[in-house]
Amino acid sequence: MAALRNSHSLVTAREDGVLVGIGNAISDGHLVVYYPHFLVDPAHQRKGIGRLMMQALCARYAGFHQQMLTADGDAIAFYESLGFTRAGRTAPMWIYAGTEH
Repeated sequence: MAALRNSHSLVTAREDGVLVGIGNAISDGHLVVYYPHFLVDPAHQRKGIGRLMMQALCARYAGFHQQMLTADGDAIAFYESLGFTRAGRTAPMWIYAGTEH
């Protein structure tokens, strides 16, 4: 919760009052934005919820030099449909404490 509260931007989606989607942005506020978390409940996917949420975030950061995210699996095609492309020959790198990837 603290990470989300301290985001530069936070979007949520609710259906009948129930939280079904959440996404956030970390940014310097001028040149670069990174979208670290973007989730839509699987039961609510393919309804346009994620598209509306990401469009709202991208609109806020339109004109920024760099908008970045890390996508894997089925999410790659979703982000490509929103205009994101692979970053040339760069490779995502991290020190990661999780186990789900």
